[in-house]
Amino acid sequence: MAEKDLREGVSPETDELASTLMGDALDLMAAGEEFGVLLAVQCADGDVRSYEFEDDGPEACLEGARAQVASVEGAVRYAIAYEGAVAAEGGAYADALLLEFGERGYRGYSAFSFVDGKGSGEGFTWTDPAPAGETDPLI
Repeated sequence: MAEKDLREGVSPETDELASTLMGDALDLMAAGEEFGVLLAVQCADGDVRSYEFEDDGPEACLEGARAQVASVEGAVRYAIAYEGAVAAEGGAYADALLLEFGERGYRGYSAFSFVDGKGSGEGFTWTDPAPAGETDPLI
């Protein structure tokens, strides 16, 4: 599908999938559990498949997750979550949870939440997700 033909916005189903994955990743971070790149793919039958990529470096894991999306037969929507850093006010980088998500026929998007206190349980904090721009759709 040509990029100009892609729909804008996020369906309620994609929002739910992305929000659930982000919540799961934030829970892992609060508990201090390490993870690589998390991926959730929902198929046309409603089945959600979950994957974790952690055996390579961060970029290789992210590329592996992106490639996996296209290889899932019947994939309709996806969300990818991973740890990183984002420039905060003043130009310094701050720890963040990054999210990429999309749906067949839609533009892809990304978002992030700043995080603090990883591994501190109830002391772990995060900001509301902020948009980080469009991404190339993976399906």
